[in-house]
Amino acid sequence: MIRMEMIKLIKKYFTILKIKEIKIFQVNLTMKEGHYSWSNQSFRSFDSTVVEIITNQGISGFGEICPLGPSYLPSYSEGVRVGIKKLSEILLGKDPSNINNINFLMDNALKGHPYVKSAVDIACWDILGKKMNIPVYTLLGGKLQSKVKLFKVISRDIPEIMQEKVNEYQEQGYQQFQMKVGAEPTVDISRIKLVSKDLKAGNILGADANCGWKQHDAIRVINAVSDLDIYIEQPCLTYEECKAVRKKTNLPFILDECMDSIQSALRAWNENSVDIINLKISRLGGLSKSKLFKDICCSLGISLTIEDSWGSQIADAAIGHLAHTTPAELHFQSSAFHEYTNVVTAEGAPTVKEGYMYCSENPGLGIIPNHKELGNPVLHFFD
Repeated sequence: MIRMEMIKLIKKYFTILKIKEIKIFQVNLTMKEGHYSWSNQSFRSFDSTVVEIITNQGISGFGEICPLGPSYLPSYSEGVRVGIKKLSEILLGKDPSNINNINFLMDNALKGHPYVKSAVDIACWDILGKKMNIPVYTLLGGKLQSKVKLFKVISRDIPEIMQEKVNEYQEQGYQQFQMKVGAEPTVDISRIKLVSKDLKAGNILGADANCGWKQHDAIRVINAVSDLDIYIEQPCLTYEECKAVRKKTNLPFILDECMDSIQSALRAWNENSVDIINLKISRLGGLSKSKLFKDICCSLGISLTIEDSWGSQIADAAIGHLAHTTPAELHFQSSAFHEYTNVVTAEGAPTVKEGYMYCSENPGLGIIPNHKELGNPVLHFFD
């Protein structure tokens, strides 16, 4: 009996892992509150892609990517699945625990398109954690905070409903809020003033335009609310526009959509164009490049929001592991997307309590996939 267990251990730790299968699942994430609206867009559900990588040792890893559509950013769900189909040609048979090589191969095979590679990269981290029997946050360098501060999104609506929502969420224990604006500048001024009016002392509010304002409108809105204690996030589409707005306003700035590389972050820091950066894992291509981005920003003293474009329990697990490895004083906030959807793609997601998120301590991402919800794979590749 002991001899058999020893043989199993030897095989586990000394047999080279190989990717045997790649499965792709498609899931529609419906919204608990009926819709989710930002800037000039509104959705009742989001199209999410879950990737399962199966190895020759029977270890499976999972990742998730949920873009918000090509009219928002240059990424879309159908493109994810087509892109992973292309990547499967060079990934099958490779060692998923050699994550550097996996990323090298993906970058050579598919220029750009980081969102396509993100779920694959995350699944490989999940596999490595399970193989080593440790959580992903340990592989990423170790925990630096025991709990992760969350923000609650106040979906764009008429000002009075948004005011009601901030009170409802404050009763749930949330202390940080991101209200969606960017559609109608004049109405946005009313939205910001009404929501801010009911904000409890010490709580934090950000007004996120998601690129929705024109430069002149952004300056007008921000100056109209300049007496309030709030943050402004990504007022305009381009970095240059946001930089120009910052020069003519006085509220702290969060940059999001235009922060798509280490180079963009370094430029913003060097030109004093940003106070906080919103790090989205899939926009950078997964946990590997997000860790590098996070470490560089922290070394420069740049505070971070750590999240992703959207997702369910699997995406939140990746967010939680990365956020836990960020110094508390430089971690501004994170999001828990599974709080907004009716769909459960996995058990073991980070738990949420009174505005904080707590990551699983189980090996890998710590999640157990809900195969009933995932259904049959829409694509399946074999070695």
